[in-house]
Amino acid sequence: MNKYENGLKIREAVIGKKASQLVSASLADIAPVLDQKTLLAFDEAQRRGVLDLKQREMITITTLLTQGDTAKQLRIHIQGALNVGLTRAEIVETFIHCLPYVGFPRVLNAIAVAKEVFNKN
Repeated sequence: MNKYENGLKIREAVIGKKASQLVSASLADIAPVLDQKTLLAFDEAQRRGVLDLKQREMITITTLLTQGDTAKQLRIHIQGALNVGLTRAEIVETFIHCLPYVGFPRVLNAIAVAKEVFNKN
């Protein structure tokens, strides 16, 4: 299995096959190399083997929260966090923990996105 195939396998395990296909399709006609870069990132992270998928998704949702204006990516990665074993309570607590560092607006926005994702499950 090459790096791209392995990255795809991992991405599908994290965000789901349908969401993974949507990511690829959304980039196919404008920036297919960006899709390839994301697959390589999944592969390289696994090969390093230092953090597990739960830790990686916790970092990812935290980083997305701190950036703001990332609701689309947050939806994908909150679902990914659930898929790899984070609980709803762990996701919410992760966001609450960010409150003194990034403020109410970004935390409230992330909580709203989490609520959307939780209500779909």
